[in-house]
This record gives sequence, structure tokens and C-alpha cells, in this order.
Amino acid sequence: MLVFRLILESFRFAWNALKMNIMRTVLSLLGVTVGIFAIISVFTIVDSLEKNVKQSFDFLGSGVIYVDKWPYIADSNGEYRWWDFLRRPNPSYNEFKILDENLKNKTAIAIYAKNSDIVAKNKSNSFSETNLVGGSFGYQDLFELDINEGRYFSRKETESGRAVAIIGYDLAKALFPNNQNPVGKEIKVKNKKFYVIGTLKKEGESFLGFESKDNDCIIPYDAFRTLYNTGTGAWNELGSKIGVKGGATDVGLVELEGELTGLLRSRRGLKPKEKDNFVLNRPEAIANVLSGVFDVFGIAGWIIGGFSILVGGFGIANIMFVSVKERTTIIGIQKSLGAKNYFILFQFLFESVFLSVIGGLGGLVLVLFITFIPMGSLEVSLTLNNIVLGLGVSAIIGTVSGIVPAALAARLDPVIAIRS
Repeated sequence: MLVFRLILESFRFAWNALKMNIMRTVLSLLGVTVGIFAIISVFTIVDSLEKNVKQSFDFLGSGVIYVDKWPYIADSNGEYRWWDFLRRPNPSYNEFKILDENLKNKTAIAIYAKNSDIVAKNKSNSFSETNLVGGSFGYQDLFELDINEGRYFSRKETESGRAVAIIGYDLAKALFPNNQNPVGKEIKVKNKKFYVIGTLKKEGESFLGFESKDNDCIIPYDAFRTLYNTGTGAWNELGSKIGVKGGATDVGLVELEGELTGLLRSRRGLKPKEKDNFVLNRPEAIANVLSGVFDVFGIAGWIIGGFSILVGGFGIANIMFVSVKERTTIIGIQKSLGAKNYFILFQFLFESVFLSVIGGLGGLVLVLFITFIPMGSLEVSLTLNNIVLGLGVSAIIGTVSGIVPAALAARLDPVIAIRS
């Protein structure tokens, strides 16, 4: 009960002090407001950028390792040895079958290949920006296809290379206008007929401009192999990729990666001292590189906002010293009536924190206004973590700025204070 009385009394004193000297208070809190605005606005934009960028890589799937000839990023020395990677063989269909039969730590596996800017037709309607994708049976588990109408391929359809297709939202709208249902109808791709058995929901363009599945025409991998060279070793072959999804119990996919490395090295006849002629790519490797870049922006935000907060802290300290000077007589009267030192200390310390938090709230309101500004495909949002961070920093600044004036007020002699 005493604590609540202290807080209520301190709040009343703080509010009265703010109303009596509102212009002085506003000018002094401006530093805190600008500082919190600088820090939290940087963090908000950086967090939003990181979130949007990572969402742009969702097309790679999650918890997946990709067998490929080209690594996503450079090595630890910052070198990308493309001349070495060029000589590597592409993952083959036979390797996919071996991995499918022997991997114990997989939950899904698929081989797939892709060719872009293909013309798809339906009677007089055509679409020239089609992404033709050949995927095996497990392709839907790797990339979590969001079927709108129809279904995915059956295992029998994929293994026999049936001429069936699943088409993306934009492709469906272009080939079947006026809200026609494409399921069960026929389209032509590379002069070959395919029957549409499913459509995908609209994804929209990602923040980094990566192609979504809206233009995709997904057909069975064996049907794709009848249209393109995918693993014959020819100079003009389309490289395939093998994606393997690990289980939740395999933390970091360590066991899956070990299995993949052993099976592929054995299949390709590599000697113990020979380097891998394949790479196991992970989407999180790109995310880790980007996180390092965003961390630099976060540090810059602290530095920029730190100077403003420092100025704001001095401003609040100045207010509190002046407030102690103005209320010295009142402090003396309070002490003569039995007020304890901790009551006086808490009263002024609460006032300092209260003023600083008001300044921080002003900065957060400015950041909130930023989130309403249209920024194209970048979605900016003020998160709860950043709100708590802003208020927490404000409270710390208020505590540090007010501790010395509050201690001086608490140590005043009541007789001397009343005389002053």
C-alpha cells in the first residue's frame, strides 16, 4: 500500500512540474525524443528490411539442403571459384534415386529443373513469360505449394511422366480469362499438350523482386526430361537440383548433411583426399550473411541516436537540478512533517523517469507515423520489441539523469531547506 501511495504522490508532483514549466520541459525532452526516434526508426526499418528480405527467400523452402554444383555464397576467404565450379557435374536423376532409397534422415526429397520465358498457349491466348518447372513427386513438400483448385501430381503420374500440369495464378489468368476454371482443360507448352490438374494461389512479387510461382507451369520431372537435356552431360543441358528436407529432431541438419556427403562421394567415386565436386547449399547461409549487414545498420543506429539521447539526458538532469532548487522549501516542509529520505529520493527519481519516458513516447509516435508512409513492396511495422526497447532506454536515461539531483534533494537538511 505504501508503494502505491508513493507512486501516486510522485506522479502528482511530476505532472504538476510538467504543467508549470511546459515550455522548458518540452525543449529539454526534445533530445530524448530525437534520440529515441533515431534509434527505434533505424531498428524498425532494419527489422522490416530483414523480415522482407528473408521472406523473399521463402521460395527456397525451410529446413532444406540443396545438392548443386554452384554454391550460393563465396567461401570463407571471400573468393568465388567459378572456374572450379564450372567443371563440376550437375546432380543427376540416378543420384536422386540413390539418395531417395538410402537417406534415413530425410522427410522429403525431390529433383527439379527449370527453364524460363517459355511460351504457353490455350487456343488464342498465350503467355510468353512462363517458368516451366519439372518436379518429382516430393516437390510439393519442399516448396509447400499452396494449391488453389485441383490437386498435385500422384506418384504414378510423376514416375510415368504424364502430360499433366499445375499452373500459377498469373499464368492461369492469362490463359483462362473471365474467371474460367483451368482444371481439366488443355494447354500447350513447347508444342506439347498438357492437362491442367491444379492451380496455385497468388503469391505476388517479393521484396527483392524474385520471381514468385505466379508464372510457373509445374510438370512431372520425367515429362520435363522429354523436353530438355537434364543429366546427359551435354554442353547444353539444363542443370537439375536435388532438394532434401530434414526432420525436426535433426538439429542443424547435421546428420542429414553427413549422410548426403557420404552417399554422394561414394556415388561419384571420390577418393578420401579429393575435394567434393558438389556443394550442399542452405538457404540460411544467405540469411546469415544478410544478418551481419543488418547488424552494422543497428550499430549505426545506436551511434546516431546515442548522441541525441546523451544531450537529452543532460537536459533532463538540468530540469531536475532546477526543480530541486525551486522546491527546496517544500522539501524542507515535507521532511519536517516526517517524510523519509527514500520518499524524497523516489519522488524526484520518478519525476525524472516520467519525463524521460514521455520524451521516448514522443519518439515512438514519430516512428509510428513512418510506418504509414508507402514504401513500395517494403512493409514497415513497429514491433513490440522495439516499443519495449524505446521505453526501456528512455527509463534508463531518466534514471541516470535524475539519480544525482534526487540524492541531493533527499540529503537536504529540513531546517536549512525551510530557511532557503
